[in-house]
Amino acid sequence: MSTKRRFSDDRVAGILGFAFDADDGHKRITRGKNFLLAGGSDQTHGLMRETIVKVTEELDARGQSLADVSVNELRDLIHDAQP
Repeated sequence: MSTKRRFSDDRVAGILGFAFDADDGHKRITRGKNFLLAGGSDQTHGLMRETIVKVTEELDARGQSLADVSVNELRDLIHDAQP
């Protein structure tokens, strides 16, 4: 049996945001370095976009990446970023 690892130990992290309240026929998609937001009304999609931008800015200010924070830390960052 080989001891060679198939995968790198580097962590990869990303956020997917989905919303399903659009009724205007628009398909809204926003992509970033470590996130993808899809769907939603103009208001909902804007809220998701504003939230992820604030989270990303806070991580940058800390010198961290998404892969550096725990699930609980991420939850708190998202909660704090909400208007």
